[in-house]
Amino acid sequence: MRALYYLTSVLTAIALANSAWAQEGSAPATEEVADDTAVLDTVVVVSDRVGLLEKSSSESVFGMGKSLLETPRSATLVSDLTLERYGIEEVDDLIAIAPGTFTGSYYGVKGAVNARGTLAESYFNGFKRVENRGTYPTLLGAASQVDIVRGPPTPAFGPGKVGGLINVIPKTGRANGSDEMAGQAEVTVGSYGKFNANGQVGVPVGDRGGVYGYVEYENSDSFYRGVSPEHLMIQLSGEYDLTDTLTLTMSGQYFDSDGYVQSPGWNRVTQDLIDNQNYITGRNTAVVDTDGNGRITPGEAGGSFVVGYFGFPPPVDPRFQLTEGVGTAKLDARTIFISDADFSKSTTNTLYFKAEQQIGDDTLNVELFYDDMENQRFVSYGFPADYDAWAGEGRLSYDFDAGTEDSFIRSTNKVGFGYRRQDAIKKETYNSGYISLDRRDIIFGATPNDIIDDPFSVEPGIEGVGWDMTVDSSWTNKGLFALSDISIGEYASLLLGGRYDWYDATSIDTGALCYCPANIEFDAAQEEFSYSASFSLNTPFGLFPYVTYAETAALEIGQAGDITPGLISGDQWISDSELTEAGVKFELLSGTLVGSLSGYEQSRTRLSMFDNVVATEAKGIELEARWLATDNLSFTFAGNTQETTVKGPDASFGYIPVWATGLDPIDGYGAAYAVYNLATSPVGQPGDYEFRLVPQTVASVFGSYVSDPYEWGQFGVTGGITSVSETAGKLANPVILPAYETVNLSAFYTFNDYEIAFNVDNLFDELYFQPVTDTYSDMAVLPGRGTEYRVTFKKKF
Repeated sequence: MRALYYLTSVLTAIALANSAWAQEGSAPATEEVADDTAVLDTVVVVSDRVGLLEKSSSESVFGMGKSLLETPRSATLVSDLTLERYGIEEVDDLIAIAPGTFTGSYYGVKGAVNARGTLAESYFNGFKRVENRGTYPTLLGAASQVDIVRGPPTPAFGPGKVGGLINVIPKTGRANGSDEMAGQAEVTVGSYGKFNANGQVGVPVGDRGGVYGYVEYENSDSFYRGVSPEHLMIQLSGEYDLTDTLTLTMSGQYFDSDGYVQSPGWNRVTQDLIDNQNYITGRNTAVVDTDGNGRITPGEAGGSFVVGYFGFPPPVDPRFQLTEGVGTAKLDARTIFISDADFSKSTTNTLYFKAEQQIGDDTLNVELFYDDMENQRFVSYGFPADYDAWAGEGRLSYDFDAGTEDSFIRSTNKVGFGYRRQDAIKKETYNSGYISLDRRDIIFGATPNDIIDDPFSVEPGIEGVGWDMTVDSSWTNKGLFALSDISIGEYASLLLGGRYDWYDATSIDTGALCYCPANIEFDAAQEEFSYSASFSLNTPFGLFPYVTYAETAALEIGQAGDITPGLISGDQWISDSELTEAGVKFELLSGTLVGSLSGYEQSRTRLSMFDNVVATEAKGIELEARWLATDNLSFTFAGNTQETTVKGPDASFGYIPVWATGLDPIDGYGAAYAVYNLATSPVGQPGDYEFRLVPQTVASVFGSYVSDPYEWGQFGVTGGITSVSETAGKLANPVILPAYETVNLSAFYTFNDYEIAFNVDNLFDELYFQPVTDTYSDMAVLPGRGTEYRVTFKKKF
């Protein structure tokens, strides 16, 4: 923690220097910045210049418009100012500010965040989006606020598991925030060809509303060689008071991306590779691209590359032996599994509408939501996918109060009805066995001998790879929900929520090799009840203890938001989850120190390959604190310790490294070795086991200094360290990924309407590794990005 000591010393020195400058001449009153200053019992709270103190109400946490401090749930609300000052651009960066959000690699594409050891669900303005695990990146730079809720979603948002959710509120959510036209433009350039440009503008419409637009374009290279992401995002919204009691809100988002290719990172993983970066080189020459089309087609492969492991070393096959360039070499973090044949193209369209009608003191809300996603991708070790999915949802809710401020028992309530339909067509191929991760020598680079054929490359007269699975899935959910925030006397409150859901699902797989009841349509219907209850105390000395219990039911959906026919036929398409949580929130030191301490136990499921539903149990402790030490200096801490247990027997399918089979790697790197039941495999886990893909301990400490405004401008600096404990795969004797610490630093300078910001990530170029969270968890790791910098130029108008 020496880096933390240095950071604190530097920030304190800057603060002392600023005090000296201030004594010589303070800023004139006309230079005052837009700081939030609150008065609590005649005590003036210092300025919140990094946007840390979230005083406003939030619908994301429970759906009642209750302040975060008073809501008995674990959640972190992050403003766009905090995102900017902390340099948070991607969901992986959220561990700097939100405990329990460590996220492993989903093949290098940062689409979703983990919460409490399991995949969190993604929402937009309070509505669940089409599933996005690693299909395209979730861009936080386009958000005005990001809410991370740990636990179940509010019943008003729909059914969900207890792990958690992330709700992104777009920048265009501030449509009615000004009565004058205003906006800004900014350009970011940085290391590895970084280029991003965006602009936003708000235009008032009379004195009753306004429209807000945001456009972002990126065309960059990457720390990883061969990865060149490009995207275009357009947001537009409007908010208008149609009458004194009726407000209409509309927003839309278009996103198009290319180049966010999935990559497993490093293959041929051994402990020596992790510890010393010694990579085993070599290529197989027995399998030849005879037709010269640049890839291996089924006729050239000579059969499946997948070999089952059943407790004894498989026979040596010349197709899998390394015969050329065999040796060892040092592997650097920028070199990953990639080829010119790899691609990923995504397009999404998102629409939101809300009509809010005031009826006396009550409110009637009508909300509509639509989201679609199209993605085509190919990873050249043999995984192609084609997803086409959409979701439509409508929600009607009524908010009302019961009792008066003088009543001993009074309540704020919400009741409503929601309907959602989701359709998805998911095409994937891997069952036919034309897949091999270790076949490529990534130091030498891709060759026609290790690029596997894909369904997108169709040539006359050549037998190609087709779609093994073509799942056509449709499901609907109708739900009644009710929430009540009951105040008892002056200090106690009871928060209750429940929903009753009716589900209908239909699914068919018409693929060529699905290992399922092919070409048979399955349908099912089921009813479920979910509920939660929380009790909390609002003490007069700044402590808010609470306890929460929840039981929920939710669908088991795949990467496109689909439900496979195997899940329906096996009656595993809906799973239950449970949460017990207790904690205390605090607001101390005249409101300058806020945070929460909580402990939880939860049980929920996760879906693995071949429709295996695996049960997990987790327990942990989380602490977050935000302290405004002075008008200029602030600190944050976010940390957690957790343990997740997979409840065996885990009958999952999984790929295993060749060394685990007893073969010499040189005799087997050209193949893909697999176990069909992890629990019964000699290298697997026979019963319950610790899920080590999530670290037991993560802690982040950051400090920020923002100067007073002067005639010559204003400046600030933020720095912090994140510490992550070791991780490992799922095998009984896995490769261990060591613990690590990274340091990030950012600074800004503003003058009038101009700003320049500078960010450095991984300042000391720490070499670290993220585990792959899917079926290749014991086969691949993604090296963390080394030192990166970026400079942003901004002009407000």
